[in-house]
Amino acid sequence: MSKIRSKNTKPEIILRSVLHQLGYRFRIHKKDLPGKPDIVLPKHNTVIFVHGCFWHYHEDCKEGRIPDTNSKFWKEKLFKNVEKDKKHQKNCRELGWKVIVVWECEVEKKINATLEKIIGVLNE
Repeated sequence: MSKIRSKNTKPEIILRSVLHQLGYRFRIHKKDLPGKPDIVLPKHNTVIFVHGCFWHYHEDCKEGRIPDTNSKFWKEKLFKNVEKDKKHQKNCRELGWKVIVVWECEVEKKINATLEKIIGVLNE
């Protein structure tokens, strides 16, 4: 598992590229914020977490499933990830940040809808 990327994943790079083309400026992987958000838009006081469907257990996606092999281990691991994600999001909100969670499948299959969601939050 040490070879699995935790940052600069394909969905992150796609989303960053599109946001940059639209004129948004941001920071990436800010270590001083809870959970090191993947994208931070300071001007809009917003953080974006780009979650991989498997590793963050996206229930609405076919990739977000517990493997049949060694399922007890995976269930515990993935549920811990979900709890950690909730904690990081809550802590960011408590610090006054707006939090957006974007799923890997949304970036890869529904980028326009994903951008509308993000821009809607940024314009609030």
